[in-house]
Amino acid sequence: MPAFVLEVGTEEMPARFAADAEKALAERLSAALREAGPAFTDPIVCSTPRRLVAYIADLAEISAEYEEVVTGPSGKAAFDISGRPTRAAEGFAKAHGMLLQDLFLVETDKGPYVAVRKRMGGRRTAELLSELCPELILHLPFPKRMRWGTCKTPFARPIRWILAVLGNTPVPFTAAGVPSGTSTYGHRTHGPGPFTLHNASEYFTVTAEQGRITVNGDERRRIITELGAQAASEKQGNVLWNEQLLQEVQGLCEHPAPILGAFSRTYLELPREVLLTSMEKHQKSFGVEGENGRLLPYFLTVLNLSPENPDLVRKGWERVLRARLEDARFFWKTDTARAGFDSWLAALETVIFLAPLGSMGDKSRRIERLCAYLSEHARCGLPETMLSREDAMRAGRIAKADLVSEMVKEFDVLQGIMGGIYARRFGETPEVAAGVAEQYLPAGPDTPTPSTLCGALLSIADKADTLAGCFGLGMIPTGAADPYALRRAALGIARTACDRQLRFSVSALFAEALRGYGEREWKLEPDRALVRLQEFFNLRLKNLFTAEGAETLIAEAVILSGADDVWAARERTAALGAFSRTGDFAAGVLTFKRAANILHKQAGDVEAAPSGAYDPGLLEHEAEKALAAELERFGPTFDRLWDADAYSDCLPC
Repeated sequence: MPAFVLEVGTEEMPARFAADAEKALAERLSAALREAGPAFTDPIVCSTPRRLVAYIADLAEISAEYEEVVTGPSGKAAFDISGRPTRAAEGFAKAHGMLLQDLFLVETDKGPYVAVRKRMGGRRTAELLSELCPELILHLPFPKRMRWGTCKTPFARPIRWILAVLGNTPVPFTAAGVPSGTSTYGHRTHGPGPFTLHNASEYFTVTAEQGRITVNGDERRRIITELGAQAASEKQGNVLWNEQLLQEVQGLCEHPAPILGAFSRTYLELPREVLLTSMEKHQKSFGVEGENGRLLPYFLTVLNLSPENPDLVRKGWERVLRARLEDARFFWKTDTARAGFDSWLAALETVIFLAPLGSMGDKSRRIERLCAYLSEHARCGLPETMLSREDAMRAGRIAKADLVSEMVKEFDVLQGIMGGIYARRFGETPEVAAGVAEQYLPAGPDTPTPSTLCGALLSIADKADTLAGCFGLGMIPTGAADPYALRRAALGIARTACDRQLRFSVSALFAEALRGYGEREWKLEPDRALVRLQEFFNLRLKNLFTAEGAETLIAEAVILSGADDVWAARERTAALGAFSRTGDFAAGVLTFKRAANILHKQAGDVEAAPSGAYDPGLLEHEAEKALAAELERFGPTFDRLWDADAYSDCLPC
């Protein structure tokens, strides 16, 4: 079977566009071919900044033929009482290109129906691809689309060429005003092209040898890591590979050429986080550390060409990074010349948090208050040194101080991290410094939660304050908008409570957070805001439990029965999930359902919940007495197990 290649050449696309487009192209091309019928091997889909490629090593030239029975009107409608065909039968035969004598009856659940046998498939694959490819190309998903020139069709970037070849046969079509052809283009400098493909199987050879590009992203990644590690090892160092940056860098080049640069050792006086941020965020470069774990005065960057004069290019990168590091050193010296946080805390009074919710200074005082509340009301199940109320309050008070530091103004991704560094430098306790550094964790569903108790309490207090204020103002996320990342905040509270085994009342925390705003005009009445907030939080909790593997109905059952203690709710979800996989689960559910129905029926209109007390003197049958005896025997044991959080032992699993 011949090979097939489809290449959409564009102007440079952002690296973040690639992953979703590659996935969609692979899935949709496979689905379209399966429906059309030709045999094929799984497509290889890859991309560079200037092209999106789908390659199939083996694709049948003709789709498989098969017979399909197509049913039409019922036998009664197709033939009259004398057996002559009606207009319904004639119309059905004509619609399918058949003669009346080709009709036959098939038995169905609804009686006899008229049918015909049709030969399907057998189309030339090149014709199918001419129809499929334009639709595939023009409906690829991208975060943003644009139009160019007189073209009315939006795409990620202007399309400059389209290559479509099956074996040695061109696949003709037009998409976004660009006709397909048999030519591809290579690297702008090393092999611009165009290069004509005589057979689709030549694609990767032509692009690599004549175009001087590496089309496959995994191969570019391998080249970067191997050559980068080799360059760093010559300086007795190891590259600090940032996974997210590595993915971005390989998506920014077609001809990766790692190059090692250097900077003055005097810049090593800067904190490690500042140096790495300067390299990674601004220069798309990687840091290098020695065997002792300390940074070395080198950085690794990735070029998109092999320069004629590597030393000249290296000096250019070093000059740009040196300017960044010089700025960072100036900010560092300016910030550390202070005696403490007092001037920054005063400056927070002029920084707006949310206009109706006051300044960052106001928020700092509310967080301080919530940290004090949590230090008194939250229990931590992990064995570690206790956190004093004073340390919790101090961490809350200075948590946002670094927002007005010179360093964070320049490197906003270091907020919190610099606060922790400055806290240690200004003489705060290690617990306070660690807590301030971890206050923004977790930053997403896959990022770690705070590793210290102070960081956990500060993170929860900060997020609870934001949630309470926004819900009071009626700023409730919708399906399409969550501008203040409230879903992430709620999920962060839940994850932190679970990971740190923190036991506290979520509803009480939210009520305390709302009280911290004092008397003010709210869009939602406080009681109503808290109800909506609790509903919102419970939904995030269900998402967390199901993401961890719990069945949806199990998670809903636990949350509806009470999830004010998040850690306990997750433990109960795990216990109930394990019980649901045993043979006793169905019988247990029926028993509890029967008991619940009886209780509801007996309660009638009484609003108070049943107390569970009964009069032994009213028991008459031996079965009743045996059940009462078993309850009396197991009741205290169940209460003891429940109080000890041994939820699995409370169930027969």
